[in-house]
Amino acid sequence: MSTPSRTAGRTRGFTMLEVLVSILIVSIGMLGLAGLQAAALKNGQSAYYRSLATQLAYDMSDRMRGNINGVLGNSYNRTGINTDYATAVAACTTTAGCVAADLARNDAFEWQQLIQTLLPGGEGIICIDSLPNDGTSGLNHGCDGVLPPNPNERPMHAVKIWWLDDRSAANAAGAKKLFVYNFRL
Repeated sequence: MSTPSRTAGRTRGFTMLEVLVSILIVSIGMLGLAGLQAAALKNGQSAYYRSLATQLAYDMSDRMRGNINGVLGNSYNRTGINTDYATAVAACTTTAGCVAADLARNDAFEWQQLIQTLLPGGEGIICIDSLPNDGTSGLNHGCDGVLPPNPNERPMHAVKIWWLDDRSAANAAGAKKLFVYNFRL
């Protein structure tokens, strides 16, 4: 019959301690992975909204290219967020059609409806702006309406879109993200 060695008594509880420490380390790692997953979801949603804003800005610039007479008539310089985007022009949706200024007003209405539908707290504005990367909302758009000094040069148009990107408690003031696309036609 063999007798137990002296070290066997000392190691009897050591295996249990190793298991508890390894469970603690794995738990901390899993919490870290959960945090990474949450950050990835948030950043993915933010990227999605930014891509929508980009597509909406390109949509308006394409509408303007399709109605160059409306652009030349300054019909797309729409700075009244509550008035210039409020109503559709029914004649523009019929086969009879409408004039360039009415088409510009209808384009602005349809575009604003898309922004409000697709982006949380979304609002957009089309204007002439020499310094387009300003403004905090559709009401405070920062459009200056400055025309180039050379009458043969076309003005800089800005398509500005705002939306609520961060809806957490940290953004209680409701600061909005801004996307600007500026171009000359």
